Amino acid sequence: MSWQSYNQALIRYPQYGFSLDLSLMEIDPAHTVALSPRIAKAFADMEAVESGAIANPDEGRMVGHYWLRNAALAPTEALRNAVTEPIAALKEFAEKVHTGAISNPAGGNFQQVLLIGIGGSALGPQLVSEAIGQNARLPLYFFDNTDPAGIDTVIAKLTKIGLDKTLILVISKSGGTAETRNGMLEAKAAYESAGLDFGRHAAAVTGIGSKLDQYAAQHQFLARFPMEDWVGGRTSVLSTVGLVPAALQGLDIDAMLAGAAAMDVETRNQDVSNNAAMQLALAWHSATNGKGEKDMVVLPYKDSLVLFSKYLQQLVMESLGKARDLDGQVVNQGIAVYGNKGSTDQHAYVQQLRDGVNNFFVTFIEVRKGRAGHSIEVDPGTTTADYLQGFFRGTRKALHESGRKSLTLSIPEVTPFHLGLLIALFERTVSFYASLVNINAYHQPGVEAGKKAAGAFLETLNKVRGHLSANAKSAGDIATVTGADPEDVYHCLTHLSANGEVQIFLGTCPAEDKFLI
Repeated sequence: MSWQSYNQALIRYPQYGFSLDLSLMEIDPAHTVALSPRIAKAFADMEAVESGAIANPDEGRMVGHYWLRNAALAPTEALRNAVTEPIAALKEFAEKVHTGAISNPAGGNFQQVLLIGIGGSALGPQLVSEAIGQNARLPLYFFDNTDPAGIDTVIAKLTKIGLDKTLILVISKSGGTAETRNGMLEAKAAYESAGLDFGRHAAAVTGIGSKLDQYAAQHQFLARFPMEDWVGGRTSVLSTVGLVPAALQGLDIDAMLAGAAAMDVETRNQDVSNNAAMQLALAWHSATNGKGEKDMVVLPYKDSLVLFSKYLQQLVMESLGKARDLDGQVVNQGIAVYGNKGSTDQHAYVQQLRDGVNNFFVTFIEVRKGRAGHSIEVDPGTTTADYLQGFFRGTRKALHESGRKSLTLSIPEVTPFHLGLLIALFERTVSFYASLVNINAYHQPGVEAGKKAAGAFLETLNKVRGHLSANAKSAGDIATVTGADPEDVYHCLTHLSANGEVQIFLGTCPAEDKFLI
């Protein structure tokens, strides 16, 4: 690629130190021209979403995460208040926790926070904490799964300072999400075992009137913050979901919101050539043929952004991974996302990226500033920051020489403002891309299907428990009396065996294995 093409393919927002370099994506200008009608529709679709149109017909709800950083955009006064009032309330709550005006029942200050949530209710706060929470006033820990061993590990860490000094934050829109409910009940049991009142150490972020809201009221939680139905989990990081834990950590939430609002302004611009989100969506479309034919590898060259690829994995794959388009046609859309960080991946999977199957494009994220303060020379005239930049530029060039496409996002440093900027950029890019390929970015029927299947397994598990005895039985024996699938029964039995509820006697194959209490 030439110096001229670099200049032509670079979008800059110099007032924010942001740039997007698409020169190594080699996008044919005819591709953009051919998509002109879809581009116009994508802009119109975004205007409708931001104006309050029903964007998720499956649930009959609006999609209003763009209002979170500019309440004036919300279509009614009630919605504007639903943005501004919780922010004021959570700031006041965090300040009272920091000063000790809100304390534990013994009168001591809270010194750490345990966040219980899953999906966007944990992943967004995890990203923020990892990226900008290094000097947090209150360190943040997570129950983000229903893995009992993982729960025990976190509890052990919390007890070093003390459960009595730990503020619990439970986040669930419905209050019925199994993993979050399980984590809350595990935490409650740990508190009660320590002779502590769980409710007087807890706060909740949830839908008004939800199961969790009712539970929090019943158990006299310290505070409850609303989670609106027009905020989806994967776009909730700048709502109460992400702002309550960020405020408790003492982070600059106003700067995060300002960064997102600034990117929103730039990417509402209908001049396609200077709209970073639309250009990014068009790059995805070009690279994947609009059908997800290539994966996106995300490589941030900064340790603090190590979770950004994981965050984008949910945002992109849950939004774009859809079986049918808006016309009901089977399209099986999506873009697979994976990544870790540079230069770590120089020593992991970059070898395959350069020399293996060419089924991806790379999103590099460059953070220009190496560190605050003085850097030593690790070689004459060379610092660790120089090496990091060298590895980034070298990898980018080596991949291009091998016919691999990449794009580069650059920011000056990882600050609350610039993190908000990046979050907003990808949120709008996902929405634009969904319009370009004619799918709904705002529902997740596959997730609901998985939850139903999990419920069916648990029903079978309890039936199996009810037919165990001191007489040895096979999976087939129990399947016959329960009317369940033998393989499902077998997996129930091996689960019970692994957790000490039954004994297993191995036969020559699973059908001949026997189980008894």
